[in-house]
Amino acid sequence: MSDIVENETIFYAKAEEYWKDVAPTVDGMLGGYGSISNIDLNGSKTFLQKFLGEGEGKTGMGCALDCGAGIGRITKRLLLPLFRSVDLVDVTQEFLDKAKVYLGDQDGKRVENYFCCGLQDFVPQDGRYDVIWIQWVIGHLTDDHLVEFLRRCRGGLRPNGLIVVKDNVAYEGVVPDEVDSSVCRDLALLRSLVGRSGLHIVHEEQQMNFPKEIYQVHMLALR
Repeated sequence: MSDIVENETIFYAKAEEYWKDVAPTVDGMLGGYGSISNIDLNGSKTFLQKFLGEGEGKTGMGCALDCGAGIGRITKRLLLPLFRSVDLVDVTQEFLDKAKVYLGDQDGKRVENYFCCGLQDFVPQDGRYDVIWIQWVIGHLTDDHLVEFLRRCRGGLRPNGLIVVKDNVAYEGVVPDEVDSSVCRDLALLRSLVGRSGLHIVHEEQQMNFPKEIYQVHMLALR
């Protein structure tokens, strides 16, 4: 991938500029595909609930981290209904400001932190999170930065904690997107990067019922 991302500084700066011009709405967060939000969230909930609850090896429901959170679409509809508290991290301050309105007074009370930071620089607090949810954002990280970020996430987990990566996957190789300054990786590469981070894929599923014209989307649960 190094030949595709020749200059990391430009790669990250162009992405930040792109998102600054995106409307802080659900449709904006989903690139004009706001209509798939319910399908996406229902698939995520079914996937995540396999791991949550009481008992040996189950993941707790105390605190979750929403990575690339945008205006809090996933926080509001997926994470806050399941967890006592949630933290959000996103590179765009306008989105985080909008999230405080979008989440509302009642739900918003259970958001403890809004971090404005790119994931290449973000360091989760050690042992804080039961679940770290990373959706539609890994394409904005170089291979090395993704590996390093996943390693830091591993350190941010509580006992039996879980990292979930949900993202587009390419059919083969790496497909760059010049518009939003991102890349789409195939599953083989994504799995190898997870392996480099020291994490293991404990479960993997494809999100079903998305429009045929968009990339396949896969969910990977990591520990």
